[in-house]
Amino acid sequence: MNLKWTSKALSDIARLYEFLAAVNQPAAARAIQKLAAAPTALLENPRIGERLEEFQPRDVRRIQIGKYEIRYEITGSTIYLLRLWHTREER
Repeated sequence: MNLKWTSKALSDIARLYEFLAAVNQPAAARAIQKLAAAPTALLENPRIGERLEEFQPRDVRRIQIGKYEIRYEITGSTIYLLRLWHTREER
């Protein structure tokens, strides 16, 4: 399996960093490192996340890392990281 970040997911990471860094830059860096590393666990078990029925027939799933949600899609042998956000954000 391959893991690829979409441009929207990368924008989400940048947005979260900017928001957190305004208050505490070291904490922001730690949070982003944790979020960026977490999806590698999907390489061993890509279907661990909850499947989101509203996206069928696409295989879109979500995992929660702390208070953050990551949505991803499995297409063939590639896992696309679609979006991520804090669970308190309105989405």
